[in-house]
Amino acid sequence: MTAAETGGHEEPCFLHRQPAPALRPLVAWYSGYREAGVPPATHRGLPSPYLTMIVALDDPLVVAAHPDPRTPPGSYDTLVGGLHTSPALITHDGRQSGVQLALTPLGARALLGLPAGELSGLDLDGAEVLGRLAGELRERLLEAPGWDERFAVLDAVLSRQARPTRAHPAEVARAWRRMLTSGGQVTVSGLARETGWSARHLNGRFREEIGLSPKEAARVVRFDRVRRLLQKAAVSGRRLTLADAAAKCGFYDQAHLAREFGALAGCSPSRWLAEDGVQFRNVQAGQGDGSPDSVA
Repeated sequence: MTAAETGGHEEPCFLHRQPAPALRPLVAWYSGYREAGVPPATHRGLPSPYLTMIVALDDPLVVAAHPDPRTPPGSYDTLVGGLHTSPALITHDGRQSGVQLALTPLGARALLGLPAGELSGLDLDGAEVLGRLAGELRERLLEAPGWDERFAVLDAVLSRQARPTRAHPAEVARAWRRMLTSGGQVTVSGLARETGWSARHLNGRFREEIGLSPKEAARVVRFDRVRRLLQKAAVSGRRLTLADAAAKCGFYDQAHLAREFGALAGCSPSRWLAEDGVQFRNVQAGQGDGSPDSVA
């Protein structure tokens, strides 16, 4: 009998796993989560350097507000979202469960069959992107008896789904890697010099393959780095001032960090930490927080 057939009565958990080695250029990590009997809550789906796929388990994923305000609220058994620069609002009534996948922008063509730019700022029902595979994946995850088996299902289905595709422009791939390794502390002019392209040409090709302009991507990468740094310090009890975090992550000063956090998260760092940032204390391994936190 599966967890779904018993009403999802597994222990509350927030798990983090790496995919199979062959998938790691395409998928940064998997996160599994399940909780029940907790107060109803609203969670912020924050901008990150990864596209998001979420497969809900016991109950649909409920998105009360999308980064694109033209998208109406909705509930999803599966969801695929692109990179974005404003938060989503996700609600639950006291229970939630599912699996979240962090997809690399350069892996979008291989796994989703389209460039990441076509999903920029969007949330879509998984079936609109993956067709029947979205339903098959959810069905197999529901049939799996435990988390190890669910992660194995992801490996098997995604390995089958990954398809050869035309190569990304080497210049875009190099610029994206530089963006990540620098923590977003690069300039468009600097990237253009490194690629040998004009800034205008780089902007166009980068947006097509990644889903954001280089300037927008740098903001998101810096934000993602600083919010994880703040979260890690808060969970461990280590004191970290906003001024110190700003200096470590490439912001001009504390005021710059506060403005960017407000723009990208829709709230202050202290409010985010109080509401969302330190609730996932039982995450096992790695940098993910186990929650559906990057819904696009």
